[in-house]
Amino acid sequence: MEKFDLSYARKLVTAEAIAALVQTGDVLASPICMGEPLDIINAIGKRVENGEITDIIQNCNLVSPGRCYEKPDMFGKFNYMSWFFSGNTRKGGQDGRFDYMQANYNDFPRYFDMRGDIDRFYLVVSPMDEHGYFSMGSYFGEALGMLKKAKHVYVEVNKYMPRTFGTNFVHISQVDAVCEKDEPIYNLPAAKPGENDYKIGNFIAEMVPDGATLQFGIGGVSGAMGEALKSKKDLGIHTEMFSDAMVELIECGAVTNMKKAVNSRVSVSTFCFGSQKVYDYINNNPALVMMPVEYVNDPYVIAQHDNFISVNAGLEVDFLGQVCSESIGETPFSGSGGQFDYVKGAKMSRGGISFIAMSSTAKNGTISRIKPCLTYGAAVTSHKNEVNCIVTEYGVAELLGKSVRERTKALIAIAHPKFRDELLFEAKRRNILI
Repeated sequence: MEKFDLSYARKLVTAEAIAALVQTGDVLASPICMGEPLDIINAIGKRVENGEITDIIQNCNLVSPGRCYEKPDMFGKFNYMSWFFSGNTRKGGQDGRFDYMQANYNDFPRYFDMRGDIDRFYLVVSPMDEHGYFSMGSYFGEALGMLKKAKHVYVEVNKYMPRTFGTNFVHISQVDAVCEKDEPIYNLPAAKPGENDYKIGNFIAEMVPDGATLQFGIGGVSGAMGEALKSKKDLGIHTEMFSDAMVELIECGAVTNMKKAVNSRVSVSTFCFGSQKVYDYINNNPALVMMPVEYVNDPYVIAQHDNFISVNAGLEVDFLGQVCSESIGETPFSGSGGQFDYVKGAKMSRGGISFIAMSSTAKNGTISRIKPCLTYGAAVTSHKNEVNCIVTEYGVAELLGKSVRERTKALIAIAHPKFRDELLFEAKRRNILI
């Protein structure tokens, strides 16, 4: 340990000293949300504001609040390249200040490889262990792809970052400089499900067999579904995001991971997000394995699990079964994320089912999310030939293997009742139904 301690001490500097290494025109990158080192980024921002450097590009996926490059006056000087818009960066994307990358999540590392070197990669890590390794803790995702392309690597050590197991680690020998910042990592309390969430969650849970392997995210539907699944047996977890509902399923005994054909006995994830309960659970817990997104979200890996159940959210769906989950018409809203990775993987799984969940209406009930055709300019997130089940509070429309006429009837049946006549009229006008 002594030689690693000496190396650590030699490389230990301030966030400002790391920021001083950044040069005009540099391409920077940091991991998803919890892995973004706020002190380093804001120190770089101060140099930009002082006119010392400019024309910086910051790559990140799903940004947590408080990043200086979100400010409108940073445009053209400290530029943000979004790999997934979230609430605090959505406005910048819609205004055109932020550029954004269109890609399925499992392809992120490949895209970094295609785009050339990253000048500086910085990340938040847990304290170094006796072997000289830092854990990336609550995330991994595309970080390995960034690490491989980085000319220089800097870590911000935070004692509040959980220490997790898997392949999400970086060694002191790979690091150019270290700074320290102890503060609780960004968390989001579990959402309280609403009435529609419970209806949707229960519809999905009814179709989940014992022994199934699960992927779902965060939010009201996930929380409701998690509650409804507590009576199941021998469930497994192989998921992009590990969340509060999954902790509860493990603690109640519904999840054992014993029936998984791949990575049996452990839950597999590429990032963890939720309340402090999630971070407490994953800390020093060998029952959770963190692996890179190019593995976790690989459809061919997903498909090796029998009865794989995938649940993702949608913004709208049309009569053909095309799903948009990332824009409102021409206006960017989020990103492709891993939705299609799991739609495809679940389709290839023996007994697998993918669900796209959405309330039947939007804008306080004034707009139907089920439409004859997608809103003009809407991005297709999941292709019509791959989408399996659409779920609203009115039921489940199973689309795989169904004709356009059959799909249209099934989708109208789960639309809000006040829009069904209008949808039926449009289906007849298009000669889908006669």
